[in-house]
Amino acid sequence: MDEQARQRSLAPVPEAAPAGPTAEELMVRVAKGDERAFELLYDQLAGPIFGLVRRIVRDAAQSEEVAQEVLVELWRTATRYAPAKGSALNWAMTLAHRRAVDRVRSARASTEREQKATFEAARGRPFDEVAESVTARLERSQVRRCLSFLTDLQRESVLLAYYQGYTYREVAEVLSTPQGTIKTRLRDGLIRLRDCLGVTA
Repeated sequence: MDEQARQRSLAPVPEAAPAGPTAEELMVRVAKGDERAFELLYDQLAGPIFGLVRRIVRDAAQSEEVAQEVLVELWRTATRYAPAKGSALNWAMTLAHRRAVDRVRSARASTEREQKATFEAARGRPFDEVAESVTARLERSQVRRCLSFLTDLQRESVLLAYYQGYTYREVAEVLSTPQGTIKTRLRDGLIRLRDCLGVTA
């Protein structure tokens, strides 16, 4: 063996970088309210969750919404996770699948209701009722368009408070943000919505 080979054989072997915590370990920490653990868990699970939801829901924007709902649910229900019953990834994917299927069913039911209402209107409802139904649909569409002009943080706060019925305190807990900040986001978001919709005080 030449000198160089001998030196290489005597050189210390570099230690492998320590692996980060597993999703299961992170879930246990999240259940105790560890926000940093949730950030790490989010990084691990957001991609797989979105991928599954996208395959079921198809629409990219709705898939993002559903994936965010699943991740918020993981934060809120982490105490229910039992490592002995399976991996954190499987648990998260089960939640994601359930939410995605619910969204598809809800969208389908909504479409069927609208089609039925339109059909019934065409069969002889007075014109005013048909016009009112069309106007309501246009208003919903305008609200969705105006929501897109809010910042992500404002939109998230408004959706939780006004579309899911959360209180200021609950929104603050879900988003891990002080209540005062949430109130400011909601106020600013509603002002922007009002301006976009052309509502006068």
